[in-house]
Amino acid sequence: MEKLNFILDVDGVLTTGHFLYSIEGKAYKIFGPHDADGLNKIKDRVNIKFISADKRGFQITERRIQDMGFTVELVSEKDRLNFFKERYGFENSIFMGDGIFDAEILKRCKFGIAPINARKEAKAAAHFITESKSGEGAVCDACLEIEKRFLNGAKND
Repeated sequence: MEKLNFILDVDGVLTTGHFLYSIEGKAYKIFGPHDADGLNKIKDRVNIKFISADKRGFQITERRIQDMGFTVELVSEKDRLNFFKERYGFENSIFMGDGIFDAEILKRCKFGIAPINARKEAKAAAHFITESKSGEGAVCDACLEIEKRFLNGAKND
């Protein structure tokens, strides 16, 4: 069986969605401590990919994603639906997003996930809403749900 794709937006999913600015510009993003644990539980059984539309903070995002052992691509919100359709398709893909532009992808994919504090459009389109907020374990919640629903609850020991 072909591995599932798990594609995650970064800002507002893996981060709290806050951008911390200094006089020099965007300086920091807030990432939570638990999400890497969830990703590590499923990474050998699911293709995990990250996307971000944040050009100004992309280096911050890239650093965190690389530190976790993954890669991230810069994809604007307006190009996101076509990018998803052409690159991954919907039938074998799980998507986690939080924004208004993510709603259509969440609806179309095999399984759409939104953090509890996502935009109302994203939550309405999602198949599953996490108990934890973005940047506070939402991705870990999503990974545990993916494991339960699609990986037969099998643990990766």
